[in-house]
Amino acid sequence: MGKGDKKTKRGKIFMGSYGVRRPRNKRNTTAPVVEVAPAPVEAKEAKKVKEVKTPKEVKEVKIPKEVKEVKKAKKETKK
Repeated sequence: MGKGDKKTKRGKIFMGSYGVRRPRNKRNTTAPVVEVAPAPVEAKEAKKVKEVKTPKEVKEVKIPKEVKEVKKAKKETKK
């Protein structure tokens, strides 16, 4: 099965023919570019701006004396 065999790829190349064994490459065709003038821009209405809510004030949390004493004791033991 060499160059003389019409059913093989090598034979198709030698003969210069195409078929199932040697399909043709698709051509890269591009459509012609058509220039289009831009459409006139219409003025749009401004969007309404949402009001921003102010954050609520955070109340101070009172730390019990016992917690403060425990934190002091931990610091002293680490030293």
